[in-house]
Formats: sequence, structure tokens, C-alpha cells
Amino acid sequence: MKVIALTGGIASGKSTVARMLADLGAELIDADVVAREVVEPGQPALAEIAAAFGDVLKPDGRLDRNRLAAAIFPDDAARRRLNAIVHPRVRERMRATLREIARARPSAIVVLDIPLLFESPPPEFVPGDVIVVYAGTATQIDRLIARDGVSREEALRRLSAQRPLAEKLARARWMVDNGESPESTRNQVERIWRAILDEST
Repeated sequence: MKVIALTGGIASGKSTVARMLADLGAELIDADVVAREVVEPGQPALAEIAAAFGDVLKPDGRLDRNRLAAAIFPDDAARRRLNAIVHPRVRERMRATLREIARARPSAIVVLDIPLLFESPPPEFVPGDVIVVYAGTATQIDRLIARDGVSREEALRRLSAQRPLAEKLARARWMVDNGESPESTRNQVERIWRAILDEST
């Protein structure tokens, strides 16, 4: 089994690249999906988040992500507190899924989609082979505003809360410029996939 990590800046189009890799045959483990699962009602993490951050639940008991985001993005200490609650549980679920794939498909190519890969020390199961997806700052801001309905000031605040793009690119083995056409992005992804396949045979 070969494991590749995938990351990128907020609103860089990383999820688009992840879907393309899955379409090409990769087994995809999405850290965001896992993170949503571990904060579902009834999960211990949700109770800890509510205790740490106060009024961040919807009337139905589910996490109000917009309210939580507003509480943590301007505050480094708050982000660290949230990460300390969520990340260990996400990592354990991802480990378990990797073990399941290894048993079922020993020759699989697994892509770990981890948005905040470089924001904290990566777990031991994350490989050195990393794909970084990027787009221009103006493109990221426009996408954030359209996707999340936030103001330009809030979009800039969210961008500034992440590691600089140059730092991520310096740690990449492969890079995907997702600021152009979908066809350009797909061509880049297909080239990377062929390289991964060549190494796996």
C-alpha cells in the first residue's frame, strides 16, 4: 500500500483535486469528513467543544460551524484548544481506516486529504510524499466569499490564520496550480497520478 498526503490553502480547490484522484483510482481518506464525524451529537468531542467555547451548538444539538469559526479564527489559543480536542480523535479514526484498507487492498494507493497538514506536527502515518494544491490569493478570497458567504475582511482573516503558501510549497513533492481552468488542473493531476503509479509498480 502506498500512502500520499494531499493538502493546500483554504479555498484552493483541494477537494476538487481529491475527487479527481479518487476518480483515477485512489482510496481517499478525507480528514474533514472524519472531523465532522467525531463532533456529531453524542460524540465526546462535541461535549468538550461546547464546554470550551460556550454557545456553539444549534438548537438541534449539532455543532454550529460558523459560530465556532468566528470564535477561533481570530484567536491562536482558541484554535490550539480546538485542535487538541479534535485532532487526536481524527487521527485515531484515520489510523483505523488505513489498517482496514491495508487488509482489504494491500496494493491500494491511499490519499490522505488533510487541510491543516502543516499546522501541527503530522501523525506518524503521514508520508513524506505530499501534494500541495494552490491558487492565487485573490482567487482564494473570491472562492471563500462565494462558498461561505463571509465578508472580504473575514476571508482575509481566515487566510492569514494559515501557514504561508510558500512554506507549504517548499515541503511539497508535487504541486497543483488550481487557479486556472478545470482542464489544466485535471492534466496536472493525471501527470502526478501516472508518476505515483510508476513508482508503485
